[in-house]
Amino acid sequence: MEPLTEAAIRDSFVNCSKGEASRIRLPAGFADGAVPWADLDFLGWTDPAAPLRALLVVPGDDGPTGIVLRRPEGRRSNSLSRSSMCNVCLTDHAASGVTLFVAPLAGVAGRNGNSIGQYLCADLACSLYVRGKREPRMRPVRREETLTLEERIDRTVTNVNAFAGRVTAR
Repeated sequence: MEPLTEAAIRDSFVNCSKGEASRIRLPAGFADGAVPWADLDFLGWTDPAAPLRALLVVPGDDGPTGIVLRRPEGRRSNSLSRSSMCNVCLTDHAASGVTLFVAPLAGVAGRNGNSIGQYLCADLACSLYVRGKREPRMRPVRREETLTLEERIDRTVTNVNAFAGRVTAR
């Protein structure tokens, strides 16, 4: 992913107001240049000022698409005996490693209260899991894939773009 400026990130959000976008806190390390842009297919983080709000910024041909997500309230399971799979990168995690995020749809549909959900890595680090730069916390049995790294990256990009497309109804 190409590095983005703060202005480009804030201008990219499609399912919130400009005022809400201006109040979003950027990811940890953004100001210090610590975002690993070369290893990212999309930028995902939890707003440190609002822990139930998460954000995705997905690059595209027409510029980035920013999506505000809501993570559910309530208890998260710490069980290592159950596993879950992210629908974007297809990484297996312990049950607590995957969360159902909900995004209001863009435009009138979202203002009318319509939303869409997606199971994603709870820390939104799909790109790092796909590249083996972060290990999921999971039970000992792990599925092995025959796809190359490039094919897994392409699949992740396709899946996150499909999700962004459903939010924007394109």
